[in-house]
Amino acid sequence: MSVDVTNSERTCSRRAALNQASSRIGSTLDVWQTGQELADVAVPLLADYAVVDLAESLRFGEEPSARIGATSNHLADLCRAGLASIHPGIPESPWARGETVFIPPSSPFTSVLHSGKSHLEQVLDASPGTWLDRDPERARTTRENRMHSLMIVPIRARRSVLGVAVFIRTEDPVPFQEDDLLIAEELVTRAALYLDNARQYAREHAQSLALQHHLLPHCLSGGVAVDVASRYLPADTEAGVGGDWFDVIQLSGARVGLVVGDVIGHGIGAAATMGQLRTAVRTLADLDLPPDEVLRHLDDNVRRLAEEGDGAPGCVPPVVGATCLYAVYDPATGRCTLARAGHPPPAIIDPQGQATFPDLPSGAPLGLGLGLVPFEAVEMDLPEGSLLAFYTDGLVESRDADIDAGMQRLAAALTQPDQSLENLCSSVMEAVPTQAPTDDVTLLLARTHTLNAAQTASWDLPTEPTIARTARHVVNRQLSEWGLEHLEATTELIVSELLTNAVRHSVGPFRLRLIQHHALTCEVYDAGLLHPHIRHSGTKEEHGRGLFLVAQLSRRWGFRLATGGKLVWAEQDLPQADP
Repeated sequence: MSVDVTNSERTCSRRAALNQASSRIGSTLDVWQTGQELADVAVPLLADYAVVDLAESLRFGEEPSARIGATSNHLADLCRAGLASIHPGIPESPWARGETVFIPPSSPFTSVLHSGKSHLEQVLDASPGTWLDRDPERARTTRENRMHSLMIVPIRARRSVLGVAVFIRTEDPVPFQEDDLLIAEELVTRAALYLDNARQYAREHAQSLALQHHLLPHCLSGGVAVDVASRYLPADTEAGVGGDWFDVIQLSGARVGLVVGDVIGHGIGAAATMGQLRTAVRTLADLDLPPDEVLRHLDDNVRRLAEEGDGAPGCVPPVVGATCLYAVYDPATGRCTLARAGHPPPAIIDPQGQATFPDLPSGAPLGLGLGLVPFEAVEMDLPEGSLLAFYTDGLVESRDADIDAGMQRLAAALTQPDQSLENLCSSVMEAVPTQAPTDDVTLLLARTHTLNAAQTASWDLPTEPTIARTARHVVNRQLSEWGLEHLEATTELIVSELLTNAVRHSVGPFRLRLIQHHALTCEVYDAGLLHPHIRHSGTKEEHGRGLFLVAQLSRRWGFRLATGGKLVWAEQDLPQADP
């Protein structure tokens, strides 16, 4: 008795070769790249020509609409994700990679997508009356390339059909057999796991990007203090986007706050934490706290976030931490106050083009439980036209060089004369190699301005009963010089109430200052430390309505600590200039 074992040996050897080759599938978490790897593995070991068509929604990480056993006739749009052939140029495919593929209503493709079951057509029939006869484009390529045997295998994951893998023989004269179909299904099943993982990663990555884009500032304005420009590149890696953030906050007295930070970790959690910290910084900045105090309160906030995440039973406590650099620039004095918490120092380029990295106390990263170590602030005078560059470590760190080398490359890229901030941002991002793909890249540039003498007016007021009358007189004269006579009545009342409050509850010396920028700011300085607050006086009380009136007459008001005392301020809107 004789037994023909040729086909059996051929099947076994092909299975072994495919098992070995299938390790090449899933090398990345990119859906389209995984589809191409599946096609590459199948040719020529299993087929002469193979394509992988995936639901277009997978590109964005969405759930495929095709469900196994669904009664709906609607089919998801398929996009050609992978194709391979033994022939150069792949003449068998009517559609290029990335193009939408046409699915005939009555065809094996439709039944495979609906049922989730494979289709084997040992002898591919393109004669009139067959399903190919109703698909002229496929029929043409079938005849031109002598396609004679076909397998269509659904790519399934969790009762959803992600797409189909198509295997075709042209030069190999042996038709596909049941054993070939079993091998193809096994190969596609392995690839489906990688595709589903890649889809879930794409979904989380898209959600993280959307969340981070929503939480980051969309329109930056430095007022009259600074011109600003920024760049942000999210990490496009398997780790997911990080928690970098930046912000420009307009403060009282034409000042501006500049902040950049980096949250530990990647993904949605890091993006959400970033949003919380950005909101906290804005809130603390609105309280006119100095930079070192802002970082101290922010450190408490981060440690509370870590403690809250540690309280859930059975959950691994999240790693919550961040670095941050916060600076406040005052265009009236040209002075900048900076403090940092474990963040790289800024680059400062003077008007002559000399770049330096100031020696700031490093401070501990936020959330490490080192609250007993105070943050320190440093003040420095900046000439008008100075350039401040804030960045995260993703811009300067590299696996091939230390951070110092990256900072020097950044400084060299920033010292380009006669460049606008936008062009300078682009030049920096192109010139500085970012060889740390697992981290975000953030750059914030600010060019300083100073207020000219005509925009400010200040007076030292005598401590006497007529102090309010004297202040009203000088204020009216100054507003007339600025052409703001229509604000005289409200400004008189605001200045009178602020000075009366200062005289009644504090001690001299008293100082009054007006600043004309995008708003009119009135500032009253006294030597007291009692924090002012609005009272809700009763109808029969004669006092306690001063700050209430100030709040009603101004768009916003507040106070901040100053050297030897405090400063209470109120802002009024200026008339809009005619277009």
